[in-house]
Amino acid sequence: MPEGYHRLTYEERCQIYALMQSGLSQAAIARQLGVHRSTIKRELDRNTPARGAIASNRRRRRRRKKRKTARVRHAR
Repeated sequence: MPEGYHRLTYEERCQIYALMQSGLSQAAIARQLGVHRSTIKRELDRNTPARGAIASNRRRRRRRKKRKTARVRHAR
């Protein structure tokens, strides 16, 4: 498994939801994608959508946009 932080891509999210639909366990999905099993669990806990990976990706982008606007620093 790769060391350090790994941000999931849209394609990986699509794979996660497709593999969950096929009945694979979270640990098996993590091994297949080469990420830690907690990464899969966090993704599913945070973004389990009614409509699959597309809806979760929209929510992820909205959260990211909110964080970016909150971090604006003013020049001194």
